[in-house]
Amino acid sequence: MATNTKIAPKTTGKLPVPRVVNLLMLFIWIAAAVGIILPFALGTSPLDALLLKVPNNEGNWWHALVGLPFFLTLPMIGLHLYVLNSSRMPTLLVRRILWIAITFSAMGTLLVETPFLLHRAGTSELQRMEVIFLGIGIILGNGFFLFINRKKIHGVRALFIGITAAYLANAFLCLIVYGEAKFQDQSRSGWYLTLVIVMPILVEMIWHLFRKPGGQKSISQVF
Repeated sequence: MATNTKIAPKTTGKLPVPRVVNLLMLFIWIAAAVGIILPFALGTSPLDALLLKVPNNEGNWWHALVGLPFFLTLPMIGLHLYVLNSSRMPTLLVRRILWIAITFSAMGTLLVETPFLLHRAGTSELQRMEVIFLGIGIILGNGFFLFINRKKIHGVRALFIGITAAYLANAFLCLIVYGEAKFQDQSRSGWYLTLVIVMPILVEMIWHLFRKPGGQKSISQVF
């Protein structure tokens, strides 16, 4: 008997995100997306960092890789809208593109962490450990979770976890690095916005990690 991939009303309890929570988080992610164009530090927004428009022409690969994960807010908004308005899984092409974006962003963040691992970031030891724990820890922890649960986790739920982990790992790194006192007198509305929205996003990720598995398609079926 063929498996029906539609999520019928009787199975709404198995949706990756309840409708009310989905709507709430949709607004949170829209706010996060606004942060793409807001100055984070030194009057530089994530968009500026990605385009290497950094003061004194000091932009390099590090700034580009730091700015890129902020754009994960856009596919996350699309994913929340898709779940709200569709009874089917995203297409195979869409899922593959999202996983490529997640993987690239996560690998970029791991590269950005390299100076901290090698004691060359110029930060205090406490900041260094915070960056490593929240950056590498979130990526590796969630990656391990997705791997061991790949045969039973809902494909859309896996996407929520993957995008959120890649975004948060970079966001926490930026909050720590640019939270120093020397940046406090500069325009950094994006820093304050990110500081506010990372907590509900973190709660969403934890909820996805610890809720009971359910749904029709596992992560092993999305490729």
